[in-house]
Amino acid sequence: MWAEAQEGLNDLLQTEIEDKSPKPLKDRPVVFQMLATFYVKYVQIFRNLETAYDQIVHPQKRLVIRQVLEGVMGRILELKNEMVELENSEFHYFDDILQDQKLCPEHIEIPIPRYFIKEKLKVLKEREKILAQILVNADMQDIEPVMTFKEAIRIIQISERARQGRLRAEFMKQIYLEEKRERQARLHGGKSPNLDASAVCIQKVWRGYIQKKRTEKIRDEEMIFLGMSPPPHFYRISASLMQAQRVEATRCEVQEKHDEEYKKGLVAIKNRLREMEGPDIKESLQDQIRQWFIECRHITGKFPDYPDEEDGGSTVIFSQKTPEQVSVSFSPEKRTECMVAEIRNRSFRYYPNKWLENVWQHREEGWNFHQEYDPELVKEEKRKEVKEEIRVQVCLQQTISSLYKELVEGGLLIKPKTVKLSDYVGEYSYLGTTLRQVDIEPMPSLTDVRQLIALYGILPLGSQVLHEKAPLVKALLLAGPAGVGKKMLVHALCTETGANLFNLSASNIAGKYPGKSGLQMLLNMVFKVAKQLQPSVVWIGDTEKTFYKKVPKAEKEMEPKRLKKNLPKILKSLKAEDRVLIVGTTTRPFDADLRPFCKVFKKIILIPRPDYASRFVLWKHIILQNGGSLSKSPTISCLAKMSDGFTQGHIIYAAQTVLTERRTRQLNRKPLTAVELMGALARQDPVYKEEEDMFKVKLTC
Repeated sequence: MWAEAQEGLNDLLQTEIEDKSPKPLKDRPVVFQMLATFYVKYVQIFRNLETAYDQIVHPQKRLVIRQVLEGVMGRILELKNEMVELENSEFHYFDDILQDQKLCPEHIEIPIPRYFIKEKLKVLKEREKILAQILVNADMQDIEPVMTFKEAIRIIQISERARQGRLRAEFMKQIYLEEKRERQARLHGGKSPNLDASAVCIQKVWRGYIQKKRTEKIRDEEMIFLGMSPPPHFYRISASLMQAQRVEATRCEVQEKHDEEYKKGLVAIKNRLREMEGPDIKESLQDQIRQWFIECRHITGKFPDYPDEEDGGSTVIFSQKTPEQVSVSFSPEKRTECMVAEIRNRSFRYYPNKWLENVWQHREEGWNFHQEYDPELVKEEKRKEVKEEIRVQVCLQQTISSLYKELVEGGLLIKPKTVKLSDYVGEYSYLGTTLRQVDIEPMPSLTDVRQLIALYGILPLGSQVLHEKAPLVKALLLAGPAGVGKKMLVHALCTETGANLFNLSASNIAGKYPGKSGLQMLLNMVFKVAKQLQPSVVWIGDTEKTFYKKVPKAEKEMEPKRLKKNLPKILKSLKAEDRVLIVGTTTRPFDADLRPFCKVFKKIILIPRPDYASRFVLWKHIILQNGGSLSKSPTISCLAKMSDGFTQGHIIYAAQTVLTERRTRQLNRKPLTAVELMGALARQDPVYKEEEDMFKVKLTC
């Protein structure tokens, strides 16, 4: 898999180099087709590299793969940014490309790298314990009350009286039926029952029951044959799957063991190098510095000034420059030129990794069957660090923990719910390209929304290298009707990256830290902790309230516009190295003053109602999640058609209302019907198309 990904990457980079024509292309469809093809191919390489990185146990090989993996992720974000600028739309459709390359929509799904959470699992668990302890100490956590002795006696009495009542009712029912039979016997004049008629009645009922079962069996077999129902063994856990899970668990243990040995080896080899080679390196560096001063005096007639540490310190001496060149490198013009060059070089255009090929693909590793770390490679790496440390030697608050505690107790730092991005269920839009070819802008699907959250939020927050070099997104707005899953996506962002979640919603900061100085103190605390404990997500719920055109009378005391003037300043203060993302959620963006609103949130993701395909998948997922069974569930296509206009929240509420614990126990003898679910759904108000169209019109900033 690694070799396949490397070969594909080399071919793709070669194609990119060949496609660079001296004259810029002006045909937009051609340019988009080229960018989209590159994007799809890079996603395939990304998926292969992510799997290889997760499965390989050699620690140094994993470091090399991770560098390439982060480079590929960065190139994907660059291509996405170029497509957005080309089409002026956040949503793109690759139906024709998928068809040409014989791929399924699942093949271009952006995977969430598993190392985002795996490699800092201990830190996250420790932070979760600290957060829970702070909440317990502040009496803010929901703790189940301890039942008193009297309450326990009362519950037992209620249960026993109910049991006796049920027995009494059953006894009275038997008496009633016996009296009824006696009355009927008296009415018939005491005639003996007709045995033939009784036998015919029993046969009729039995034959009807048997035929019903046969018909149901034939119908189920036909539906399975047509592929419209899953086979009986579909939901059984296979032995091969269980074996794969055991292998994965073992591989994770081996990875942790080898990583631990590698870290210990880094320290031991570094100390050994410092002891054995340190004196020689120190003497060599001193001789070079002494020789440099003598040569400078010989050329210029005087001893030069020692380079400042800001300018590189003694590294300038070891760069083989003349005194004139060193003085020029300290000039302001040269520094500005270097800064511009550095900014221009921030690119993810990776070229074939010759080091990867030469070191690993042609390296003899017969001695290393268990794939442990290679001490020789560690020496090469650590020798540079030892040299740098010796060079420095030759050259001769309010704590975060207290701020963290204060923010938790103030309800400003909250515990995110454990929700994965894959739990946001939806289907791919298969007609996007076709509709655009006839000048019809399709509504984005839930899969498109999930992709954008992964690209703009999860990947940059999870990788420091990616956040620093990829196109920077500081603020993200999720807009859509109530119930489409905006808050769920915020929690998924935190779950997938292990990020802290800060709540700066207008309703949450009302009355806290009053006045301008209090607000400044609040923001300083929040963003100081957010930067120190990155990655972090700063959530502003009901964002339209922060940017109200006119504050309603009922909300004037809450001061919802407190953050309006401060947010642009905060965004300017966030640097590329700060993995902090401001996420706003809104159900009524048209109530906001759009100019400052869109100035802060330059990336706006519209989340629509689920379409038919997404509703079909969602109904199946929700029914199974709440204890239902697909084999005896109502027609899913019927539910998907009838629930047009309803959101995910409506569907979840309807399923949870119907599929109670008592109703779930009855499913074997009383299958679930569509009428039950539609009855619960009909008691809610849908989202009408006119309301959804308002989002598209108003958010054209």
